[in-house]
Amino acid sequence: MEARELDYDLPQELIAQHPAQRRDESRLLVYARSTGEVSHHVFRELPALVDALTVVNDTRVVPARIPIERPRGEVLLLEQIDGDVWEALARPTRRLHAGERHGPVELLEHLGEGRWRVRLEGEPHGAVPLPPYITEPLDDPERYQTVYARERGSAAAPTAGLHFTPDVLARLDVERVTLHVGLDTFRPLQEAVVEAHRIHGERYSVEPAAWERIRAARGVLAVGTTTVRVLETLADGAPLFGRTELFITPGFTFRRVDQLLTNFHLPRSTLLALVMAFAGVEEVRRLYELAIDERYRFYSFGDAMLIL
Repeated sequence: MEARELDYDLPQELIAQHPAQRRDESRLLVYARSTGEVSHHVFRELPALVDALTVVNDTRVVPARIPIERPRGEVLLLEQIDGDVWEALARPTRRLHAGERHGPVELLEHLGEGRWRVRLEGEPHGAVPLPPYITEPLDDPERYQTVYARERGSAAAPTAGLHFTPDVLARLDVERVTLHVGLDTFRPLQEAVVEAHRIHGERYSVEPAAWERIRAARGVLAVGTTTVRVLETLADGAPLFGRTELFITPGFTFRRVDQLLTNFHLPRSTLLALVMAFAGVEEVRRLYELAIDERYRFYSFGDAMLIL
C-alpha cells in the first residue's frame, strides 16, 4: 500500500480543540459492513447498537511533558524502562547533550530520531502530553483520561475511550486489557510504502481470566486501535504479557475483533491504516468524506465511528 493512499484533506476547523461538554454527547457515525448502511447517532446510544463483549484499554496517561528552560524545549516521557530510567523524546535534540541535567531529568544517551534514555528524579509531575494539533489549553487534565483508566504508563490517551461515561459502561458487558501507548502515536509514516514503516514495540498485559472471556465471546467490540493490536497479538498465539510490534495494514486477517469503535485519525498514520484494514480502503475513504461533509469533529477530542 502506498502511503499517499492514506492522505485526505481536512478543514482546519474540524480538528477538535476541546472535548465535548459531556463525554457521551459526542457524535457517533455507525457503519454496517454487511449492508453498507450508514447512520448517525449520539455516543450515549452505543449500548443499544452493539451486542458484543466490549473490550477497553485501561492504560492511564502519565503527566509526561516536562519543560526545559535552556535551551527552551521539553522532554516527553514515553516509557519507563527500569526504575528511574525512561525512554523519552527531547527537543531541541541537536542542542542537548548526554550528561546534562534539566530539572528532574538527566539525559543519559541519545538513541536517534529525537529519542533519549533519561533518568527521572521522583515521579512524573509534568503536564498532560496533548498532541501537537491541539493548540488550546485543557481546563481539566482528567478529560484526557478515560473514566476507566487504571494502569499508568501511556504517553497518549487511547482516545476512542474518552467518550465513555460510567452510565454508558454500566449498560455494556465490558472486559479490560492494557496497552501503554508509546512513540508511534507521535510518528507519521516516513516511508513511501506503508508496510516499510517500522513500528516501535509497546508493552501490553492481559489477565488470564479476561482473555478467557474474550477468547470465548460470541462477538468482540474493540474500543480503539490499541485494543485491536492487543487482541490480535494474543489471537496469534502471543503470551499474555509482553511487547507487541504488530502493524496492521490492509490485507490483514482479523482473528478476534468483530467490531471496532474508533475516532477519526490523522492522514498518513498507522492508525488510519488499521481502520482501512478492518473496513476496507475505499469504504473508509468514503466514510471520512461523509464525516467531513457532515461536519464531524476529528482526532483526539473529536467524534467517534462504530464499524459493525
